[in-house]
Parts: sequence; C-alpha cells; structure tokens
Amino acid sequence: MNISEIIDAIGAEIVARGLYIVDINISKDNDIELTIESEDGVVELDDCVAVSRFFESCFDREKEDYSLTVTSAGLDQPFKVLKQYLKAVGKKVEVQLKGGKKMVAVLEAADEESVTLKYTVKESVEGKKKKELVEHVDRFTMDQVNAVRPFVEFN
Repeated sequence: MNISEIIDAIGAEIVARGLYIVDINISKDNDIELTIESEDGVVELDDCVAVSRFFESCFDREKEDYSLTVTSAGLDQPFKVLKQYLKAVGKKVEVQLKGGKKMVAVLEAADEESVTLKYTVKESVEGKKKKELVEHVDRFTMDQVNAVRPFVEFN
C-alpha cells in the first residue's frame, strides 16, 4: 500500500466531509497515520471515525496487513500544508525562524514561497530614552522559517 493508493481511495470521502489531508505516514511495519484538518472548523471525533471506516472499506484486511490511526492536526503541531497557513491568515501564530528566533505574530499572508507576519518588538527609537513598541510587517521566505503553528492563548 502506498500513499497515492490511500489518497485515491479516500480523497473524495475526505473532501465530501469538508476535510483535507495534512500528512500520511506509513512505517515499515505498515502502521499508517493519517492526519486530517477541517477546511473551516474543527475536526470532530465523528470525522475521524468516518474516515477510518471508509478507509477500511477500501482495503481488504486479508490482502493488506496494516494498522490505521486517523487523527486531527494538533494545536501544538507545526503547519505542514499551505491550506493550514491560509486557514490561519488573520490569526496569531507562533513562529520559529532559522537561527532560533521565536515570535508571536499575526499571519497576514501566505503562499508556497513565503509568509507575511505582523508583529511588535521593543526597540530604541531615536530621540527617546525608553524603548518603545514598534510594529513590523515583514515577509519571510519558507527557507527562513523553521516552524509556524497556531498560537494558543489562555485567558
């Protein structure tokens, strides 16, 4: 069983449920982990169960020896596909740049090559004694970014 067979078999079912595939991992022991995300909401347990059942209806357990886990993309997991970035436009994200710099920013835009982030930092301002918050909007290419993930705020 390979990734293209899996996508061919379950692609329409996933799309019909308003979902998309974020990642598929297949171990050498045929342990399959399918990570899905919702186009405009959250992935419900019922979605994972339905996708799992549909998957199992497409593959014969007598011919294919596998284990299957269907999961949603976790809030602590970095984005892997462009749809995740696009869904997060206008929202706060946690960004780790290459070189170790971390920041919380609003994701202003995203495409295959880059992300545009709006963030504030305390900086020295000419003519001022104290550092002040200065807002920046910068574009970072994907090769400058290690990870972008949802920012979870606890009030």
